[in-house]
Amino acid sequence: MLQFTGLHHVSAITKSAQQNLDFYTNVLGFRLVKKTVNQDSPSMYHLFYADGEGSPGTEMTFFEIPVVGQTHEGTNSISTTSFRVLTDEALHFWKERFEQFDVAHEDITERAGRQTLRFRDPEKQRLMLVSDEHDEGVAGGIPWKVADIPESFAIYGLGPSYFTVANAKATDALLTTVLHFREAGTYEADGTSYKVYETGEGGSGAEIHVEHREDLPVERAGRGSVHHIALRVSTEEDIYAWIERLEQFGVRNSGFVDRFYFKSIYMQDPNGLTIEIASDGPGFAIDEPEDTLGEALSLPPFLENDRAIIEANLKPLHTKRGE
Repeated sequence: MLQFTGLHHVSAITKSAQQNLDFYTNVLGFRLVKKTVNQDSPSMYHLFYADGEGSPGTEMTFFEIPVVGQTHEGTNSISTTSFRVLTDEALHFWKERFEQFDVAHEDITERAGRQTLRFRDPEKQRLMLVSDEHDEGVAGGIPWKVADIPESFAIYGLGPSYFTVANAKATDALLTTVLHFREAGTYEADGTSYKVYETGEGGSGAEIHVEHREDLPVERAGRGSVHHIALRVSTEEDIYAWIERLEQFGVRNSGFVDRFYFKSIYMQDPNGLTIEIASDGPGFAIDEPEDTLGEALSLPPFLENDRAIIEANLKPLHTKRGE
């Protein structure tokens, strides 16, 4: 039976690539592993943050749209992105760090049997840290070494992705019948109930948590919203197998898409959420050395002839490397 190996990446929207870069590297301690452009609209940056090796399952990416408005939050949205830390103790480190950097955050609370810490980036992106202290399942990555973040407390992967939907039955059917997710329980938090779905080995790096909300307006996406999530498979052959399965169930999809750093297919769930399936390889080191990932502007081969025009339309970014 076809199975995903976990979450691959989450892609979101920012108004300012520089502000975004400063927060995700200097505050959260991610490594910028690829500085490139949106392949479908190369006038905008596409920044990839990940662990120290750019591992699938650890990536948060952003499209820069300078003219974008603020998100109007609501239902039919990918409503929270979470990141994994090793222990409950790490959450207390991060709570103190958020206070130091004036990051909006809540108290540490339990969700689905794990300790969690909700917070927001400068554009009100809804984020959460999740402790893996009692977690089993898909492995995380290798944290990027940053001088003021102890490695034992560092973020090392993507945690559960949260969906808020009006038609929960339709999303349930897609996840379980078509995409082979398993129901893994329910829990109450934030005054509402969530259903947990897991794939592959399970664990926080392989979960989607679905909140059913019919009392909210449909979200209007902008800066601070998630564009799509990607589910992880090992090979290009897996992508073709999933295309065949989606066609079998009549799920409209993009067909095979070559993103150069990985191979993909895109679909929408019945509530309009964009879901990508992405392969592990070839990986970010295909066009630059692993020890200098993210330092130069990388372009896929089909855009290379337009490099001068593309670079002229992008504002230079100033980065701070990990130590």
